[in-house]
Amino acid sequence: MIYFVEDDPSIRELVVYTLGSSGMEAKGFALPSEFWKAMQETAPELILLDIMLPEEDGLSILRRLRTDRRTADIPVMMLTARSSEYDKVVGLDAGADDYLPKPFGMMELIARVRALLRRTQKEEPQESYRIGDLTVLPEKHIAEVNGERINLTYKEFEMLLLLLRNRELVLTREQFLDKIWGYSFEGESRTVDVHIRTLRQKLGTAGRYIRTIRGVGYKLEEAPDET
Repeated sequence: MIYFVEDDPSIRELVVYTLGSSGMEAKGFALPSEFWKAMQETAPELILLDIMLPEEDGLSILRRLRTDRRTADIPVMMLTARSSEYDKVVGLDAGADDYLPKPFGMMELIARVRALLRRTQKEEPQESYRIGDLTVLPEKHIAEVNGERINLTYKEFEMLLLLLRNRELVLTREQFLDKIWGYSFEGESRTVDVHIRTLRQKLGTAGRYIRTIRGVGYKLEEAPDET
């Protein structure tokens, strides 16, 4: 969601329409009070802010955003008729991430908005698992032992993930069948043993982390001995 604070209805409606047509959800506000009310409900990904506004000027709004820890990291682009170097410096010093003077073209605005979103977007940390010399990246479907890629089938990879996500816990053969093959699977528990054996072989030295708990099932733990 992008918020745009602009008291000129023609500019506000055109920008909101253009952003929407470009696949970006946007909402316009004629008054700062309307903007602040919306901020209490939902924080946007980006704020487009005019300087000359009724009730409260854009620079004041910007300073308030930057001093509040809940909104300090939201990217802000100033869109204003003030195009002097002094006004630009004041806006950037107050914490603006970009500055686009009026009049501006819609194509330039879209390009600048996309660039700003890319620049300020925080990357989510990728889920990963490590145990000894074994590293697994679920999202990339990668398993490595001592940096060497291991070629696993889908079922083998899912079994390894199940063990990693329940590290140090004993998983029964029935749990493997339920989680990996599905509750309607009509095979026998021996299927789990066969896949575990193959998985251990493919993991090489890291196969020792898969421990057999006699009469129960399997668990994953870092231990020097093989079972």
